[in-house]
Amino acid sequence: MQETAEIAVGKRIGKFNFTDMRNLLLFGSFGAGEVIVIALIVLLLFGGKKIPELMKGIGKGVKSFKDGVKGIEDEINADIKLDDKKEEKK
Repeated sequence: MQETAEIAVGKRIGKFNFTDMRNLLLFGSFGAGEVIVIALIVLLLFGGKKIPELMKGIGKGVKSFKDGVKGIEDEINADIKLDDKKEEKK
């Protein structure tokens, strides 16, 4: 059984398949034990002094990614509004 949901963007509706999304994730979900092991490995590899610098870089990367996604969403919404205005004129 496939789990799907209808996603509405403006007046357009598309289907989103959750099973495909789970298959795209290579690792599935992490438990507390896995997170602790990964944190210990990072601590051993980079040492205590480098971790704040790494986290700062990751934070900047995440912020940049979010800004990019927001820009794309704004463009899509502007296109949808433009299409709606064209349809109203017809």
